[in-house]
Amino acid sequence: MPTLPRTSASVLAATLLLAACGTEGAPPGGGNGEAPVQAEVLCPTDHSAHGDIPPSEPSPRPSGRPSALPLPSGGSATEDGVKITALHSWGPESGCAGVDYSADFELTNQLTEAATYTLTFGFLSAAGGAVDQGERTVEAVGPGRTVKGTVIMRETLGTPPAVTGVDVTKVRSVPEAEASSASGTCPESGVHVYADEGDAAMGLRVVGLHLVNCGTLPYRLDGYPRLELQDEAHKTVDSVRILEGTDRISTGLGGDGSPEPVVLGPGEAAVADLAWRNTTQAGEPVNAPYVRVWARPAGAPVMVVPELDLGTTGRLGVGPWRKDETNRGAAGTPATRP
Repeated sequence: MPTLPRTSASVLAATLLLAACGTEGAPPGGGNGEAPVQAEVLCPTDHSAHGDIPPSEPSPRPSGRPSALPLPSGGSATEDGVKITALHSWGPESGCAGVDYSADFELTNQLTEAATYTLTFGFLSAAGGAVDQGERTVEAVGPGRTVKGTVIMRETLGTPPAVTGVDVTKVRSVPEAEASSASGTCPESGVHVYADEGDAAMGLRVVGLHLVNCGTLPYRLDGYPRLELQDEAHKTVDSVRILEGTDRISTGLGGDGSPEPVVLGPGEAAVADLAWRNTTQAGEPVNAPYVRVWARPAGAPVMVVPELDLGTTGRLGVGPWRKDETNRGAAGTPATRP
């Protein structure tokens, strides 16, 4: 399934601690140039290995100093605006239980507008294989702005792995004005729009597009969401046919049938399915990580990242909006507007 990799909850946990500011008086995410801020590395030993450590939670600070590890040849190269600047090992002498590894990085927004980034890092063994992989989000990075951060890998069970390098394995960026959300402050549009992690079987992919009315008025839908596919460079992919209905991809997916008007009261939700196959035959495979979604023609677009691996099929099926009785937002009530 084309979802981003997850760290094994029973074995490894990682956390990202970001620090960024611009020139004095600049608002978060704004301004230009490099942010002259040092990221503070905190030992995650006392936290559960069953999930990420929220940056807002305090962590015990190591009493010692980490050991610097040499970056492999090319390890400091910039990958889509992300540069690994240092790799450290934290042993018991630093106040951490077991051995922790951390990597410092810099992220520069190379776009012309503010963006939210999702970064995937891979800590590597001497043999070159990935020891751990984690995904982190950096919000509201202004155009041309550089922020610094630290990603920490922790071994919680068994013999600590010998980490000798770290790679930036994936960089995804979404314009801040089009960022998707599943909950929280209600957008100006009055709806949350987001994609789920989907499902896969024998080369068939299905991802749900979800819409939650977080406003105070009814929200009306009729027909299919409008889509625009984009490649890794955010260029429009126009070689893929977008089909109305999912039945020409596969039957029984829930995205067939004629569209019917849907009226969502506050807190109610709707869903539309995306379906495709990743079969590869003659020709160049098509990968479209990004999808811009218009819930209705006059609405504002929202960008989701379903990682469409379309192979050489050249087809994507989209189902009509239908009411989702199983989803009523964060608490079944409208979220607070700004």
